[in-house]
Amino acid sequence: MKSVQIFIYLFLLSLGSYAQDTMNTSQNFAIAIHGGAGTILKENFTEEKEKAYQNKLSEAINVAYEILEKGGSSIDAVEAAIKIMEDSPLFNAGKGAVFTNSGTNEMDASMMEGKTLNAGAVSGVRTIKNPISAARLVMEKSEHVMLSGKGADEFAKKNGLEIVDSSYFYDEKRYEHLQKIKESEKMQLDHDSDQGNNEQNKDYKYGTVGAVALDKNGNITAATSTGGMTNKKYGRIGDSPIIGAGTYANNNTCGVSCTGHGEYFIRKVVAYDVSALMEYKSMSLKEASDFVIHKKMKEFGGDGGLIAIDKDGNIAMPFNTSGMFRAYKKANGESLVKMFKD
Repeated sequence: MKSVQIFIYLFLLSLGSYAQDTMNTSQNFAIAIHGGAGTILKENFTEEKEKAYQNKLSEAINVAYEILEKGGSSIDAVEAAIKIMEDSPLFNAGKGAVFTNSGTNEMDASMMEGKTLNAGAVSGVRTIKNPISAARLVMEKSEHVMLSGKGADEFAKKNGLEIVDSSYFYDEKRYEHLQKIKESEKMQLDHDSDQGNNEQNKDYKYGTVGAVALDKNGNITAATSTGGMTNKKYGRIGDSPIIGAGTYANNNTCGVSCTGHGEYFIRKVVAYDVSALMEYKSMSLKEASDFVIHKKMKEFGGDGGLIAIDKDGNIAMPFNTSGMFRAYKKANGESLVKMFKD
């Protein structure tokens, strides 16, 4: 008799636990990604090249969506999406990273989760196949927020991330482009060009990649990864690994990943600014995002854009350039994959 009572007690306890878990879980979730904003004009793309970008964006968004649909974390979702883009030479991140003035590839990445405000970032890494995974490691397995250079490479290797030779990042057209830029001694954002629609520019690759996700537990994560500027010097670091500038997440407001001219985004603390406008001025996600990109940044001279998701699953994707590689997918199946302004 006593054993039966114990069984009934444990059964009721488990039901209570299940009910509590169910109350804490929502069916609302969403994922948004970007592959950079800049001079992205339809006339500069062949049909084949346009399709290649669309397919890769679709692959990344669908892989992340499947993780969220199955109840996976927003952290896993954004990492998976960005790794797909980092592994593609189409984007200026990971495999597709641009060259520095010295002919090397130096990558930056960051991640922030909105439940605890924990964050991690790496800058100037040269041997990590997927810098976004290193940023996650810093967030989850170190007491720091950012690691840089050789130290970050060593930390990643020690924790089992895939390390590659510098030849993995080599791209002949990228290297040729570096030489032409060096002749004029200019730094150039990889997502922007004034060269027009010439033969050399047909395979021009664009900037920063990023992802923001809301999972069924109401947790928001934002992440960003980049190869930086072509012909950058002296260890230049942009906004992508800077928490608050290129990446920010807070479960009470939103998650944001930025793309554009990093120096401007750092000075205006763009990612955090969107969250702050929502928190302190009670703006909606769309109002805050549009105000920052279309008014504040435009007046400041900062070209670029951002993707953002709020705690209710609303999505914003403003940009003040001619285009931005972008995609999203919501819990109800609504999705979008676009490159150009409209």
